[in-house]
Amino acid sequence: MVTAADEAAERAIEAALGRMFPGVPVVGEEAAAADPSLLGRVGAADAVFVCDPVDGTANFAAGLPLFGAMLALIRKGEPVAAWIHDPVLKDTAIALRGEGAWVQGADGARHDLRVAEPAPVGRMVAAVSHRYLPPDRAGIVRGNLGALGATWELRCAAHEWRLAASGKLHGLLYWRLFPWDHAPGVLLHAEAGGYARRLDGQPYHAGVHTGGLLAAPDRAGWEALKAALFAA
Repeated sequence: MVTAADEAAERAIEAALGRMFPGVPVVGEEAAAADPSLLGRVGAADAVFVCDPVDGTANFAAGLPLFGAMLALIRKGEPVAAWIHDPVLKDTAIALRGEGAWVQGADGARHDLRVAEPAPVGRMVAAVSHRYLPPDRAGIVRGNLGALGATWELRCAAHEWRLAASGKLHGLLYWRLFPWDHAPGVLLHAEAGGYARRLDGQPYHAGVHTGGLLAAPDRAGWEALKAALFAA
């Protein structure tokens, strides 16, 4: 689903970034939908912004206030700066590599972000997106959701990553890895103290767009969560 707001917001964001950072390309979700070759350039670029102007478009179109704008600066496949803006509450979650993660309001007030304390799987609360998993693995995951304390899916990675980075969720699971959906959240989560890896155990890289991504408060929690979700 694409709305006029998606397209207008992407044009406005791209124009503003062009004025502030001339020469740094911007790859937006809508532009990449029109020209898929743009996606292939993200992982190797020396510097590139990726942008999801309205993440959670289905919620936005339905009148649900669960949507956001996502932006990341990526260098050689690694996110180094991230912003996830909530246009409803008018605050922005921000992360800079090596400098932490925080939320800043329109009035300038800010508070630091920290992931949840580690917990056993039976007490974990997680956002699990299993719609795009291969059918066999999706069936396994759906059958194992009861092993967790609670699970849901907000249909909005922007808010799911913000909740995980602020300690309101223990875990996240995704299969499709478009960089505008996850590069901002991965950095935000990491700078808030969390641990996220692809399902093969490798670190996130913006040039890899499928194969799954799992996030937890720490490595031990990541391994326990993966074992619980994918136990045959």
